[in-house]
Amino acid sequence: MTMLLKLFFSFIQVGLFSVGGGYAAIPLIQNQIVIVHKLMTMAEFTDLITIAEMTPGPISINSATFVGTQLAGPIGAIICTLACIIPAFIICLLLAHFYYKYRNFSGVQLVLSALRPAVVAMIASAGLSILVLGLFNTNLQGIQLNNFRPIEFILFIGAFFLLRKYKFNAITIIFGTGIIGTLLYLPTLIR
Repeated sequence: MTMLLKLFFSFIQVGLFSVGGGYAAIPLIQNQIVIVHKLMTMAEFTDLITIAEMTPGPISINSATFVGTQLAGPIGAIICTLACIIPAFIICLLLAHFYYKYRNFSGVQLVLSALRPAVVAMIASAGLSILVLGLFNTNLQGIQLNNFRPIEFILFIGAFFLLRKYKFNAITIIFGTGIIGTLLYLPTLIR
C-alpha cells in the first residue's frame, strides 16, 4: 500500500508541475522515481522512456503507465496514470475558463511567452540526460571518456542526420537504429 501511495503522490507532482507537455515531464518523473524514491535505476528508467516514446499516445501518460506497471502491476499503472492526468485535467478546465474570459489582456500573453524558455530548458535537460546515458552509460556527473560508446555515437549522429536532413519518419529511425544496434551487439550477446 505504501508503494501505491508513493507512486500516487509522485505522479500527482509530475502532473502538477510538468508545464509544457510530455517531454517536460520526463525530468520530473526521473527525479521522483530514480533520484528521490530510488525505485528504478537510470538504465531501467531510460528503457521505460524508450518504450513509452515508441508507444502511441502522450509520452508522460505512457511513462506513468509503464512505471506503474513495472513497480506495482496493473493497479500501479492505473494509479500512476490517473495521478498524472488529474492535475492537468483540473488545471486545463480552470485555465480554459480564465483564458476565454481574459485572453485579450496583454498580461496573459506575457505570462505564456515567459514560460516558453523554461519548457525548452526542461526538454533539453531530459534529452541531455538520455544522450549522456546512451553515450557513456552514466549520468552527467559520472562521465569518463574511457566509457565512451562509439557505436551509440555513430547511430545517434546517423539518426540525427536522417531526421534533420532528409526528414525521415521518427518511427522508421527508431526501428532502424534498434535493428542495427541489435545486429552490431548480437555477437557479444551470443558469447
